[in-house]
Amino acid sequence: MYKICKTLTALLLSGAVLTGFTATAQVAQKAPADPPKNWHLLDLKTDGYFGISLNQAYQFVKGKKSKTVVVATIDSGIDTAQADLKPVLWVNTKEIPGNGIDDDKNDYVDDIHGWNFLGGPGGKCDFTETTEEVREYNRLKDKYINLTTAPAGSEKEFAYWEKVKLTHDATVNKAKTETQQLQPVMNALMATSGYIKKALSLSAGASFKKADLAKITTASDTVSKSKAVWISVFEQQGGDQTNAGIIKELSEYLAKLNNDINPDLDARKNIVGDNPDVRDGKPYGSNLLKFPDAEHGTGVAGLIGAVRGNKYGIDGVADNVRIMAIKAVPNGDEYDKDIANAIHYAVDNGAKIINMSFGKKLSPHKAWVDEAFKYAAAKNVLLVQASGNDGQDMDAKPEYPNDIFEDGSGVDADNVISVGASADRLNASLAGDFSNYGKKNVDVFAPGVKVTSVNMDAEFNTADGTSFASPITAGIAALVLEYYPNLSAKQLKQVILESATPLTGTMVLKPGSETEKVDFTTLSKTGGIVNAYKALVAASKMKPEGI
Repeated sequence: MYKICKTLTALLLSGAVLTGFTATAQVAQKAPADPPKNWHLLDLKTDGYFGISLNQAYQFVKGKKSKTVVVATIDSGIDTAQADLKPVLWVNTKEIPGNGIDDDKNDYVDDIHGWNFLGGPGGKCDFTETTEEVREYNRLKDKYINLTTAPAGSEKEFAYWEKVKLTHDATVNKAKTETQQLQPVMNALMATSGYIKKALSLSAGASFKKADLAKITTASDTVSKSKAVWISVFEQQGGDQTNAGIIKELSEYLAKLNNDINPDLDARKNIVGDNPDVRDGKPYGSNLLKFPDAEHGTGVAGLIGAVRGNKYGIDGVADNVRIMAIKAVPNGDEYDKDIANAIHYAVDNGAKIINMSFGKKLSPHKAWVDEAFKYAAAKNVLLVQASGNDGQDMDAKPEYPNDIFEDGSGVDADNVISVGASADRLNASLAGDFSNYGKKNVDVFAPGVKVTSVNMDAEFNTADGTSFASPITAGIAALVLEYYPNLSAKQLKQVILESATPLTGTMVLKPGSETEKVDFTTLSKTGGIVNAYKALVAASKMKPEGI
């Protein structure tokens, strides 16, 4: 979502997309050619793309037996009917499907493939939320909005309120600015899309792709300028996208911005029915995992373990995994309560790796999530998380969740990997321009620019984000654990980090900047990019802990 909005805003400000079409989209800079759909799996030396050397990895373990690994995805849900994922879904064999009984007595009724912590009665789901800072601002404003100093005994909460207000104001102002910028873009895209469909004799509900634009030969000035707009948009976005998909993404983002400006603060209570500020152990949620927002979680799951070699969709990184889908991330910020409970659910039901492609700026109940992180560590479970897409230094401005524990018991947990996003070529654009970074708080980078995975309504979806870099890394961890099942979570992290050879001397554009260059090694702890082959080689030389 980051890339599409950044691109369209740039087009708007350049005069490329304007109601009335007083300028054409040809003024926009042409984007580089798209890399192969599987570039993230390729090898730099052999193929010329800075992927994870997966073919070499499978050659290394050829003839060896593997053990099934359960990987949990805490995300927006999953399309359980997706052809590339259905065969690899985790199945709770202790539960009898559809009988309405908690057969395995784990407090989750009919949790066949996972659980939805945003679910409510009657098939409802709270999948449209606002940000944490907006929720916290509205929770605390009546108490502190008119105060300039802390009331006696409330110094700690007042200091927190000041942080909340500062973050809230920045978020709302940004949402208002982006809405003002993007709404005209949406209007222009809708109008130009209509002209294109009419020129192509398409029905109102049909969509078109970049290749279809070549069929337009009309001399109409309006259609020609509409065509130019969409050529530029398709070139900037890359991949095999449709106009409908791009408009849908932009519409969802505008809705998300509106949720920050005009939040529905009663959605959680009205749909889920619990109190997210009380963690009392009472069960809540539902077993329904597929809702309209499940595209993100579906793509994440595909990168980890989509069926390999079936001539459909993509090949996942790991070839012997089962995906446990846990829905706890809405279109908006997740709740700490849900994340803590989701981690516990995954660990208790056999997951050995948990992917977490989400994050936020505030964590009002961080202690709950910290406890869950420690619980996973105690149960020997690896947590892999996206570093975030704000182009900022995580050492200076950490996001949540993280392994800087509130009680001071530790920083940089042995079972947590934070992942930044890299691009396909070894050049100045190697670091994703949106990726968060940090020499202390980001461990490693992985492919996350123009990465293609499976989709809910189509075979493919190409997108940017550390949300994709994280599951690629989790997939490598799963692959290693398949063939070296006696390694601990700590050792898994170690081999992943060892696989990332430091790219000393490689000067790249610093994420968030269009001009400043830095050495790639300054952007993460390892200074490198994950590599499946090197991780397996490192694992083969490592003795299990205690031996």
